Amino acid sequence: MVVADALNCQKETAEIIIKQKADYLLCVKDNHPNLKKDIDDYVQDITLRKTMQTISKTEKNYGRLEKRTAFVTTNTDRLEQKKDWKDLKCIEAVHTEFTTKNGISSEWHYYISSRKLTAEQLLHHARMEWSIESMHWLLDIHFEEDWCRVESKDVQQCLNMFRKAAINLIKNFKLQNNSKAAISNIMFECLMKPQMISRAISEN
Repeated sequence: MVVADALNCQKETAEIIIKQKADYLLCVKDNHPNLKKDIDDYVQDITLRKTMQTISKTEKNYGRLEKRTAFVTTNTDRLEQKKDWKDLKCIEAVHTEFTTKNGISSEWHYYISSRKLTAEQLLHHARMEWSIESMHWLLDIHFEEDWCRVESKDVQQCLNMFRKAAINLIKNFKLQNNSKAAISNIMFECLMKPQMISRAISEN
């Protein structure tokens, strides 16, 4: 199963994945407005939504309560663009509700896939994609990785591994010390105080 974000939600990508005898799960956003609208119309129709397979999971992360609800259907006949997407068999949605001290907020994510997924499988695959996006966001925020202009692919891969190792060290250090300091603050302290770097490494 190849899971890709909206940037890689392309008809050509779907076709290549199928040719390689794999399946795709693609996140649909505004770069495909008509497809997104068709899925949104289906999911937001309460009568149709009740016919979809669904499952909900709730967990607490960083002081906020997150409830994720997945909706899945193989009824793809309502999609006018179905013929344009190779082996499209399923449309899905994930509704995430966040509860914090500031109140409640929520968001919807829409997907298409070439495999008939269960609602539980959708949550699993979507969560894996979100974890990758979360790491990418951390790398960009703390190391400006998207602005890196190193041309050597081998050097890029090495730098990427070192950056991930550094972030994981800091995250583990925060967890073990029950620290509420921001990752950026701990990284800055490590930069200014060599003994702090020693602590962060030795306490992992």
